[in-house]
Amino acid sequence: MTTASVTYDLDGTVAMIRLDDGKANAISHELLDALHEALDRAESEARAVVIAGRDGRFSAGFHLPTMTEGTEAMRGLVTAGAELLLRLYLFPRPVVVACTGHALAAGALILLVGDIRVGAAGDFKIGLNEVAIGMQLPVFAVELARDRLTPAQFTAATMGARIYSPDEATAAGYLDLVVAPDELLPTATAEAARLAELRTGAYTETKLRARATTVDFARSTLHEDMAHMEVPQP
Repeated sequence: MTTASVTYDLDGTVAMIRLDDGKANAISHELLDALHEALDRAESEARAVVIAGRDGRFSAGFHLPTMTEGTEAMRGLVTAGAELLLRLYLFPRPVVVACTGHALAAGALILLVGDIRVGAAGDFKIGLNEVAIGMQLPVFAVELARDRLTPAQFTAATMGARIYSPDEATAAGYLDLVVAPDELLPTATAEAARLAELRTGAYTETKLRARATTVDFARSTLHEDMAHMEVPQP
């Protein structure tokens, strides 16, 4: 499967999903639809998944023209993004995220929903910058951050919109390890292959027990939360 910005390849038991729009990998409705299609296929034929970006850019977050088009357009895209993120958080296969570079806003949220997150070393920025651009973090984003970030960094990362280097992001909880850029995909693939050897049913049920409370709360509050979301203001 190939679209303008998402490619899918199956190598043995591991599905490789790559995001590459030639730019900043902005998360649009088209990209979300392509990701859902790729995940549908992975769920049917793979035992683990790797999600990777393009060299130097993992994702800069939601598609800016849509986010600034108007309130309804913004709410629609953020809602669709939340649905994809929550699907990934409970995805019934191990998910390894290969952070190839900058990961901001919704790009950083994808890191939070990965089971293992491997980052490329370099002068890259990782974090939730929403508050810095005048946008409140949605409830689902706050809850994902609460689940995955270290308590010592939670306030700075959310309310403080702190941006981290890859090494700092590892200490904060966005990443699990950082490797040289040329080692990123081999390391992520090896991690996925290792997880693919685990018993799928046990892995899925344990993930569900660990994360269902967060996902259920995020889904139950999503509609009301989106009703109060506004276009970013200075």
